[in-house]
Amino acid sequence: MKHLLYILLSFVCFAVMTAACDDSVAYDKYKPTQAAGWYKGDTVVFDVPRLRQAGSYGQNVGLRVTADYPFTALSIAVERVVEPGHRRYCDTLSCRVYDDEGNIIGRGVSKYQYDIALPDITLSEGDSMHVSVRHLMRRETMPGISDVGFRLTRK
Repeated sequence: MKHLLYILLSFVCFAVMTAACDDSVAYDKYKPTQAAGWYKGDTVVFDVPRLRQAGSYGQNVGLRVTADYPFTALSIAVERVVEPGHRRYCDTLSCRVYDDEGNIIGRGVSKYQYDIALPDITLSEGDSMHVSVRHLMRRETMPGISDVGFRLTRK
């Protein structure tokens, strides 16, 4: 009986671990901003290591925002440099944080998650990427932005 229970438990653990893996995610990382706020001069940098597979990849910038954020939207600049070849891609993105009635749009409880899609990109095996994200707001320090992330997903 104990042996059967051990086998069943092992099978369930294996099934859960296999289902949790997502081979399509090539890179997914968040970095915190300063506790006092995201300073205009602070660029959040991500270094995507060499890719194992060529193909089309989706790109997303993630933001985690608290209720301390004072504006309805956030503008950011995202620059990606793909090596080898030094191919440069730059995008300006806008993320609505609050709706017209002042309600937070993001998902969450104390931190609200926002995902902003960038255009898909075609990458070759062995390509790496350097990603820089900075805010474009006029205010020097943006309170309420707790984390900035970048995700690269194979299509």
